[in-house]
Amino acid sequence: MTALALIEPQARASAGATLREVLTARLGQEEYALDILAVQEIRRYEPATRIANAPAQVLGVMNLRGVIVPLIDLRHRLGLPALIDSQTVTIVIRLGHRTFGLVVDAVADVVALDPSCIQPSPRLGHQVRTEYLTGLARLETTSGERLLQLVDLAALLSDL
Repeated sequence: MTALALIEPQARASAGATLREVLTARLGQEEYALDILAVQEIRRYEPATRIANAPAQVLGVMNLRGVIVPLIDLRHRLGLPALIDSQTVTIVIRLGHRTFGLVVDAVADVVALDPSCIQPSPRLGHQVRTEYLTGLARLETTSGERLLQLVDLAALLSDL
């Protein structure tokens, strides 16, 4: 066995470590990227139990194997019109000791992002809220360009 044969797998592993894996979710025609390490599971959407005086973006709660989990409508949170249909899914997210469900139109795939394809979120003035986004990722695919909006999950939950 040559030295190159020993070093090559280690080099590939360290090069792959710089990639950032994200789960892509769709809201209308737009795609959003969520840190895959925070995703606990993906579930079919089930109507939530409403909570009195909850903010509009909180659809209610669900019982997830004995744990009460708040459901956040990501459409509403990002200022999009509400839409729940047969394709709607819930992404169960775990951040630290908090578990919550993000309701999205659909889940697309898992993508490994190279840091070079990530750009900071554009500044669009005070009336356009971009604090829930950490950046934009541009990907070249066989069917054209794909733009992912990277969601900052901690910021998304900061005031809930």
